[in-house]
Amino acid sequence: MAEEKAKRNGRIRQMVEIYKTTKVHDPNLPWVLLLCFIAPVAVSVVLAWLLNGGWFGWVIWPVTGVLVGILLAMIVLGRRAESMAYRQIEGRPGAVGAVVQSALRRSWRGSEVPVAMNRNQDAVYRVVGRGGVVLISEGSRQRTQRMAADEERKIKRALRNVEVVHLYVGPDGDGVPLPKLSKTLIKLKPKLNRNEVTAVYNRLSSLQSTPVGIPKGMDPNRVRPQRPR
Repeated sequence: MAEEKAKRNGRIRQMVEIYKTTKVHDPNLPWVLLLCFIAPVAVSVVLAWLLNGGWFGWVIWPVTGVLVGILLAMIVLGRRAESMAYRQIEGRPGAVGAVVQSALRRSWRGSEVPVAMNRNQDAVYRVVGRGGVVLISEGSRQRTQRMAADEERKIKRALRNVEVVHLYVGPDGDGVPLPKLSKTLIKLKPKLNRNEVTAVYNRLSSLQSTPVGIPKGMDPNRVRPQRPR
């Protein structure tokens, strides 16, 4: 019982910390969350009045509205906090690795460590999922093209029938914005089933004999938004 209470208090403190941190960079956050809470409550009161369900309706509808309002506010808070965190790390070396580690769904497998990186800290990451094998270039498009092409040749030598998709995240051209990287991967046309994803990932992982270092100054495992002062 005490352990469950401690966990619950820990989650509440975490939500409060997320709110405080996000509010620093998102001044409209309090008003957005207030609207998310009030709107379902107002709708529930109107429904209780229109349906005329007696005292039971005047209890169940407002309670439902409050619960829906709390849930909606928490969802919006999480998404706006995530968006703010992306803005904090976008353009920094290792940002793609942070997304690969923390934001990809279970149907995708990859590593926050790039499979190729140059001295300019441009990097290429590899992920495997229902959409096939995807190489994600980060940094200068011109400098990463050759690295991505080299990685594709390595993949083709090991797995001839697997299609390789190239994505680019960076300041040049019409690349994929960092906050939309996860959704872009999910939208790829399915090419592999679950068993094939595991087999392909294990096969490619066995080829990466020497791990590439994470770009200096960026540890994807510790990506956190700046705390308010």
